[in-house]
Amino acid sequence: MIVVGNITVGGTGKTPLVIWLTDYLREQGFSPGIISRGYGGKATHWPLQVTADSDPVLVGDEPVMLARRCGCPIWVGPDRPVTADALLNNTSCDILISDDGLQHYAMARDIEIAVIDGARGLGNGFCLPAGPLRERRGRLDTVDLVVANGDSELTDHHMTLAVGELINLADQLHLPAEHFSGQRVHGMAGIGNPQRFFNTLRGLGMSVEEHLFPDHYRFCAADITPDDTLPVIITEKDAVKCTHFSQQRHWYLEVSAKLPEGFIQQLDKQIRELRNG
Repeated sequence: MIVVGNITVGGTGKTPLVIWLTDYLREQGFSPGIISRGYGGKATHWPLQVTADSDPVLVGDEPVMLARRCGCPIWVGPDRPVTADALLNNTSCDILISDDGLQHYAMARDIEIAVIDGARGLGNGFCLPAGPLRERRGRLDTVDLVVANGDSELTDHHMTLAVGELINLADQLHLPAEHFSGQRVHGMAGIGNPQRFFNTLRGLGMSVEEHLFPDHYRFCAADITPDDTLPVIITEKDAVKCTHFSQQRHWYLEVSAKLPEGFIQQLDKQIRELRNG
């Protein structure tokens, strides 16, 4: 089991790393599967298998996004050991990735990866509710790998997010990320760190009208349909909740994690030890 988590609240970039890790493990000859809490899901029984066509209202938005990007078995449920058993008993996976769950100590794990937001770091250094920390700073000294999403003095491993294409929600048309450069657009985000998304759009040359929503927000058609004709660009995670009422003006921006060589070498070492153990 590889756990990808963090010690702070809010978005740090775990999901792009999970996607990268799934591809990496396949390249190493593994058959990976993913378990997740299914945060925000309204299902009445757990655990549940998630597919690209699953209802995010029932299973959560991030698992559906992962199912669409990763193409590997994904199961969700609040009890992670039970969820892991369900996945293993119903698939041929030989390695599991837990999307979040660093603090779920009832779950056995072989490798722990902590992700830090490079811009926000550890905030004021205090634990909840006085600060943003789920656990004390010293927890980072006990994990196997610490990676920062952006620059950080807390680790030598710095992950970057590379933009992919703009994808239309209505017809899946793909356009270059810079297609709307020099134009005004509506940027909409219901994620843990929306400002990173808006900054990415501005870095692509867009003039962004910002629309912020709570993390895991359940969108309706009116939320993403301003009273004008400007393009609307939302995050990939939010897109899974908006597809069924989308229009031609609605797009999402695909992003992918890029990891430094030092991180990959250290991860290779950890996996070799697993295989030889």
